[in-house]
Amino acid sequence: MPISTHVLDVARGLPAPGVLITLYAVRGGERSVVAEAKTNADGRTDAPLAAELDAGLYELVFEAGSYFARSGVAGFYDDIPIRFRIDEPSERYHVPLLLAPWGYSTYRGS
Repeated sequence: MPISTHVLDVARGLPAPGVLITLYAVRGGERSVVAEAKTNADGRTDAPLAAELDAGLYELVFEAGSYFARSGVAGFYDDIPIRFRIDEPSERYHVPLLLAPWGYSTYRGS
């Protein structure tokens, strides 16, 4: 099943457009790029980052520093890595990022 994400700027109460997101597969401690996309005006990628993934360890890296710099905001975080495990490849995975200049949170969505 697909993996998707979205980014919300919770400090402004708006979607976060233009955030570069890279999806990596992590195997034996080494990362390899699976996909890369930027968020659109709705804070989402135009398509899922991957249609199918094998079971294993993955990492999403959100370029938050560039987003805040373009917004004229001094943010604390540069790249935000979120590492997660896929145990059941037939399930859908949605990993959103709720972003603010001084903090962030994430969860497994539906």
